[in-house]
Amino acid sequence: MTDSISVLLVSKGHDFNHDAFLAMFDDMEEVEVTLVQQPGAQVLLRPENVADYDAVLFYDMSGIPGVGLTHDRASPDGQPTDDYRHSIEALLERGTGIVMLNHATVSWPEWPLWRQMTGSSFMLKSGTLNGAKVPGSGYRGGHGPLPNATVKLNPVTSHPVLEGLENGFEITDELYIKTADFEADVEPLLRADYAFVAENFTPPPLAPAEEQAGWNHPPGSNLIVWANAAGASPIIVSDVGDSPAAFENSDFRRLLRNALRWVASAEGRAWAQAHGG
Repeated sequence: MTDSISVLLVSKGHDFNHDAFLAMFDDMEEVEVTLVQQPGAQVLLRPENVADYDAVLFYDMSGIPGVGLTHDRASPDGQPTDDYRHSIEALLERGTGIVMLNHATVSWPEWPLWRQMTGSSFMLKSGTLNGAKVPGSGYRGGHGPLPNATVKLNPVTSHPVLEGLENGFEITDELYIKTADFEADVEPLLRADYAFVAENFTPPPLAPAEEQAGWNHPPGSNLIVWANAAGASPIIVSDVGDSPAAFENSDFRRLLRNALRWVASAEGRAWAQAHGG
């Protein structure tokens, strides 16, 4: 019998189809999910509470200055409370496994620790990243004028998260165009057979109007799913995971189940110990 996994699922700040999303976990008999929204999540993520969970699945969009979000207790400049900062630092020190899907990689753009956790180069607007000026990231699908893209995701390597997905799979979902420099610091898992060029994406909707009007982006990374480590925590990050079409995709469900199992495993924690910092 497979050992059970207790997962804390953190949401709020971005619309999603709750029923379709939660239905994914019906196929995962060994995965027990507790859903909590922000800001209540910040209570359950305190060290004395989160110790009851084997993994945390972040699906919230928090800490974004100037967009009227009030669910996250962020400061006007997008910083977390000291309490939440300490909780996330303790989570990483403890080595709790983490999975981050879709808009969770957009959260807390002004909090360096969150960027370290995602490993992503996603930018809500133009700015400086790793000492270089980069444009805002474009969207394909989601709530924008262009429809979701249908792409084939192909494995880059052999990894427990890709068990049963060795031939890749097709998915229809939201995509982001990001700069490629982040790839040097993460372990690539799945790439999309899609042209990540500006004409296939719409400008970042939260960027200033003048930036949207003149928006352009150099050819971007086709890396969609990767492994990362922060502190002692193994982390799996996926850009896809936005729509019911993705939630109902049996291969995406397998990917998510594998990811939760791996980040909660001794193997995942050992990998993070070797790769984190």
